[in-house]
Amino acid sequence: MTEPDATLPEDEARHAAKMAKKKAARDRMMDAKTGEKGLIIVHTGPGKGKSSSGFGMIMRCIAHQMPCAVVQFIKGAWDTGERRLLTTHFSDLCQFHSMGEGFTWETQDKARDIAAAEAGWRKAQELIRDPSIRMVLLDEINIAFRYGYLDAAEVLAFLQAEKPPMTHVVLTGRGAPEALVEAADLVTEMTQVKHPFRAGIKAQPGVEF
Repeated sequence: MTEPDATLPEDEARHAAKMAKKKAARDRMMDAKTGEKGLIIVHTGPGKGKSSSGFGMIMRCIAHQMPCAVVQFIKGAWDTGERRLLTTHFSDLCQFHSMGEGFTWETQDKARDIAAAEAGWRKAQELIRDPSIRMVLLDEINIAFRYGYLDAAEVLAFLQAEKPPMTHVVLTGRGAPEALVEAADLVTEMTQVKHPFRAGIKAQPGVEF
């Protein structure tokens, strides 16, 4: 057991001893985690932040000089901040493909939406198969599953059979299919506590897009 440092006041010494014990336990735990693998990552749930978190991971890859790619399945018609940033400053490291034409109530054409989603998935397969690309973000693909534009079972089967061992694939959007959640390595569900839209505040640059 770590002894308190007699040169410190009693409360500070107790705190230091507690933190030292916690650090030792944490170090032992980290020493046991030696494996690496490409992950299937799902960001879902009704709360805000699913795409934002995915793009945060893309920026980390860029910072580590890891080639990566984005395929947007729904918001392709939007001029978003992340799209501007990645295509303007980081196109050498991150491919960006906007395949969607907007939310389904904007196009009002299911056949057209299905065709766009299928084109997006074909591009995603091409990117995922390339082992030099370390992360592929499939932004809002869960929405494409929800509306029946893509078959989630087909996508999952492809990931399990053809994803290179060290490639990370991030799938975002509310309502992720249960089979995808079960198969994924990392799943985060965003919960909504409060949102300004309910108070009459529109989507704003820098926050939503």
